[in-house]
Amino acid sequence: MSEKMRVLLYYKYVPIDDPESFKDEHLKFCKDLGLLGRIIVAPEGINGTVSGTFEQTQIYMDYLKADPRFEDIVFKIDEVEGHTFKKMFVRHKKELVTWRFEEDVNPNQLSGKRLSPKEFYEALQDEDVIVIDGRNDYEYEIGHFKGAIKPDVKASRDFPKWVRENLSEFKDKKVLTYCTGGIRCEKFSGFLLQEGFKDVSQLEGGIVTYGKDPEVQGRYWNGKCYVFDERISVPINRTEEDVVISSCYYCGKTEDRYVNCANPECNKQHVCCTDCEVKHKRSCTKECLEHPRNRYETESKEQQSV
Repeated sequence: MSEKMRVLLYYKYVPIDDPESFKDEHLKFCKDLGLLGRIIVAPEGINGTVSGTFEQTQIYMDYLKADPRFEDIVFKIDEVEGHTFKKMFVRHKKELVTWRFEEDVNPNQLSGKRLSPKEFYEALQDEDVIVIDGRNDYEYEIGHFKGAIKPDVKASRDFPKWVRENLSEFKDKKVLTYCTGGIRCEKFSGFLLQEGFKDVSQLEGGIVTYGKDPEVQGRYWNGKCYVFDERISVPINRTEEDVVISSCYYCGKTEDRYVNCANPECNKQHVCCTDCEVKHKRSCTKECLEHPRNRYETESKEQQSV
C-alpha cells in the first residue's frame, strides 16, 4: 500500500527582489527535505504544488510562513496515496501565470470582488449572472460550473483576444469567474475590470476550496477538476447531483478519466475508459501505438509488480 501523503497547493503575489537566488535556495531546501513538485518563482511572487509526507509538508509550510513575505500564505491541502509528482522543480519565470497582458495587472491593487464558496454558490443562482471559466479549454472539458462559458483558449496568454472577440456584450452584466486554486482569477478578474466590465467577482480559493466547503459540498459543479499533477483530475461535487460530462476519446462512452498517451513524444491527455485503455494501449493514434518508445507495456508490468 502506498504511503499516506499530502499535496499542498498555494500561491502568493508579493515582491521577490532576487528571484533567481531565491529559486536556487528554495530548490535546495525542497530537495533536502524530500518534497516533489513544481514551483514557479517570479519577481511578483510564488506559485507551487508539492507533495510529501505529513511531516515534510508541515516543515515546508512552517518554513515558508516564517518568511515575513509569506506569513499569511494560504495552503490548500489534499491527503493522497503516494507522491503526485516524480521530480522536484523550482523555476524562475517572468510571471507566475503567463498572461502577457499589454498592460500588466497588479492583483494587490486591482482584482474582482472575492466571494467565499457560499457566496459564489448563491451568486450562481442568479439567472442574470455571466459565469466565465478562467482556465483552458481542455480543463473545462472534463468539468465546470453549470452554465459557465467555455473559453476557446489553449493557454492563458490567449485570453485577452478571446475576451475582446467574444465577451464585450457582457460588460454591463454581473460577471463571476473561477479557476483551479484562485491564482489565475487574481489577474484575470483585474483584466476584465481594465477592459470595462463593471461588476466582476472571483471565487476565492478556487474550485478546490469550493469542493471542500462543508455547506456547499461542490454543488453546481459538473464533472471533475483538472489538476497539474499525476492525479490529472479530482472530484469536486460531493453530492448525488454530480454528473459526468465528458466521454471516452475512443468509444464515446460517458467517462471522466484523463490519461496521457503512452507515446512519450506525444503525451496527449485524453479522456479514456478502462476498457479502451487496455484495448488501445493508451495510445491516441495508430502511430503512437506503434512508436518504438511506447511505454504502455513497461508501465503495466511495473504497476503489476508493485
